[in-house]
Amino acid sequence: MAGAAAFSGTPGGPGPADSEDACRWRCPEHGDRVAELFCRRCRRCVCALCPLLGVHRGHPVGLALEEAAHVQAHAESSKTWLTGKFTELRLLLDEEEALAKKFIDKNTHLTLQVYREQIKSCGEQIDVINDLSSRVWGISQEPNPIQLLQEYTAAEQQMRRQMSLRELCHPVPLSFEPIKSLFKGLVEAMQSTLQTPLDVRLKENARTPSLDPDTMHARLRLSADRLTVRCALLGSLGRAPALRFDALWQVLGRDCFAAGRHYWEVDVQEAGVGWWVGAAYGSLRRHGAAAAARLGCNRQSWCLKRYDLEYWAFHDGQRSRLRPRGDPDRLGVFLDYEAGVLAFYDVTGGMSHLHTFRAAFQEPLYPALRLWEGAISIPRLP
Repeated sequence: MAGAAAFSGTPGGPGPADSEDACRWRCPEHGDRVAELFCRRCRRCVCALCPLLGVHRGHPVGLALEEAAHVQAHAESSKTWLTGKFTELRLLLDEEEALAKKFIDKNTHLTLQVYREQIKSCGEQIDVINDLSSRVWGISQEPNPIQLLQEYTAAEQQMRRQMSLRELCHPVPLSFEPIKSLFKGLVEAMQSTLQTPLDVRLKENARTPSLDPDTMHARLRLSADRLTVRCALLGSLGRAPALRFDALWQVLGRDCFAAGRHYWEVDVQEAGVGWWVGAAYGSLRRHGAAAAARLGCNRQSWCLKRYDLEYWAFHDGQRSRLRPRGDPDRLGVFLDYEAGVLAFYDVTGGMSHLHTFRAAFQEPLYPALRLWEGAISIPRLP
C-alpha cells in the first residue's frame, strides 16, 4: 500500500529519523503495522486490519491522509471566518471610538463652560462684597451719631440681602454615566455582532444612489431609472456637459454623502473582464486620461479594481493585491464618513470582507464607477 511504502525506508534500512516516524505512526492495536486509516467513530488512527479484526471492527474508516486534508481545509475555512469576524469587530470598535471621543469632547466643553460661568458669577459677588465692605467701614468712621444712623439705615437692606445669600454653588463636573452607558452598549454590541448577520447590520444604512448622466463618458448609456450604466458602440451626440469624463469610461453618482453612515451595493456580473467600483470627491478631474482623472490613482478617489481575474485596491496610485475566495458578482460598499471608513464586501460570497480604506474625508463623496465593457448596476435596497 502507499502508506506502507511511505514508511518502508531505503533498502539499506531506515535511518534514525525514519525509525522514529515509523514508530510514531504504528497501529496501537497491531504494533507491527502502519496506521494508515482513520476510525471516524473512535477518532483514532488505525491500520488496515482494525476494521476487520479487533475493537474497530465494522467501524466507518477513511484514509488518514484524506481525513487530515479535510481537517486542514476545515481549519483554513475557520481561520478565514474568524478573520472576517475580527475585521467586523475592528470596524465596530473604530466607529464606537469615534463616537466616544466626540461625546467626551462635547461634555468637556460643557463642563468648562459651567466653570467659566461660575468664575464670572464669583467675580461679580466679590466686587459687590468689596464695595459693601468699604461702605460699612466708612459708616463706622462717621463721628456724627445721627449721620451714622442714617447711613446705616440706608445700607441695612443691602447688607441683609448680602448676608442672606445662599452658599455659592461650586461647579461640579458633568456626570460620566452616559459615557459608561456608551461603553456598556459597545460591549453588548460586540457580544451580539456574531449573532446578527453582517448584511442585516449594514442594511440598516441602506441607500440606492442613482447615477449622474452629466458626468458619464459619451460612450456610456444610462437606464431610465439611472441605476444601470452600459457601454455603447457609438458616442452620444450633442453638446458635452462640462462635468463629463471626456476620455475615461467613468461615471459618478448623482447623490453625495457628506456625513453619516451609508451602504449601497453594486452588481458587476455583466461587467465583463474589467471594472472599477469605488467613491470619489466631486473635485476629481474630468478631462484627459492622466492619473488625476483615473479612479483610484489620486487623492480624490478610492476604488476596487478587477481585471483579468486579478483584484486590487487603489488609492492615490498605491495598490494592494486582493485575493477573494470567489469571483464576486455583487459588491457591498459601506461608508462611515465621520469615522473615515470606506469598506468593501463580497455580497455573493457571504459578505466576506474584501478591503477597507481609512481616510480623513475632506469633501462630500460620490459613488463612482468605471467600465471596460458590459454593464454595471446599482440594485435597489429596501
